[in-house]
Amino acid sequence: MIEGMYTAASGMAAQQMRLDAVANDLANTSTTAYKSNRVAFRDLLYQAPGTGVADGIKLGTGSAAASIGRNMAAGSIQQTDRALDVAVEGPGFIQVKLSDGTKAMTRDGNLSIRADGRLALSSGELLEPPIKMPANVNEADVSIGADGTITAGGKSVGVIKLVEVRSPGQLLPASNNTFTVSDASGPATAATRTQLIPSSLEGSNTDTASAMVAMIESQRAFQLASRALKIQDQAWEIANQLKRQ
Repeated sequence: MIEGMYTAASGMAAQQMRLDAVANDLANTSTTAYKSNRVAFRDLLYQAPGTGVADGIKLGTGSAAASIGRNMAAGSIQQTDRALDVAVEGPGFIQVKLSDGTKAMTRDGNLSIRADGRLALSSGELLEPPIKMPANVNEADVSIGADGTITAGGKSVGVIKLVEVRSPGQLLPASNNTFTVSDASGPATAATRTQLIPSSLEGSNTDTASAMVAMIESQRAFQLASRALKIQDQAWEIANQLKRQ
């Protein structure tokens, strides 16, 4: 009977993880180039139920939720008319450097000029390789080409490096809407199928309606698992009372 409590509890934990992922997606519906979570369920170990049961029959011990990466579908392109905004068109990413020196990638093209003149994301991560703008340059004097070439005051000052990986869905999420490579994603290589759309930004790919449906499903499943746990507890209470009698 105790196995029933474990099964119900594992179901509650799995649905809680799914709820957390959906809530995070909904919180980022307005985040530039945000990629929604993908959550799947898997069976936990099966075990023999003990004596008195026919051979070959095994009891499950519940389920667990696991993140299986991000949904890398492109979000909608939104024109901003801002010179330092770029949207990534294609499967690639903009290469940046995190605060600890790690190379990462992002599709968030909301760029800004730091006090020292270097181009960075709005969250502070520098472009990699670094690009430094001329002193006293105005945003209105900056233009970014589809290939990433940056021109300021009529002079080329650098190129935004675009990279691609074999399996984008297997990238590891890092800070501030960036990603790092994993063994499953493959290494970052120079982009061949990606270009930039100037004066635009990519929106979040979270489907609000689907996320709300998933949240309701998880809430109902959590309630059912919670009720199953309560029923198991009541059954144990009855069994203990019979034993004392």
